[in-house]
Amino acid sequence: MGKKKVLLLPKTAKKLQTVGNQIKLARLRRGWTAQEIAEKAAIGRSTVTQIEKGSPSVSMGMYLAVLNALGLQDDILLLARDDVMGRTYQDLNLKIPRRSRKNGSNKNIGIRRLGE
Repeated sequence: MGKKKVLLLPKTAKKLQTVGNQIKLARLRRGWTAQEIAEKAAIGRSTVTQIEKGSPSVSMGMYLAVLNALGLQDDILLLARDDVMGRTYQDLNLKIPRRSRKNGSNKNIGIRRLGE
């Protein structure tokens, strides 16, 4: 049985390729070979190669293992940190509590007409 093919939208695939390229550049800045980073991350060299290409079929855990080996493990915490869209949806759905009326009165307390 072969690997499942992961289908991504083109923009999403491009972003994953960018992540892979950034990981590769981090490795190269350290002067490490793909084999060295594979050993540090306890994964295969071919998996490192796939990660650096931005392969969507490589598990998130493998990406994290490489980030950890590079000392960049906390960078993963930046994902979805500033969820602007989610916060906007949340704010739109907030219910604003209404003030209760004192003593069960039906009068409009605190409302005055102009000129009174």
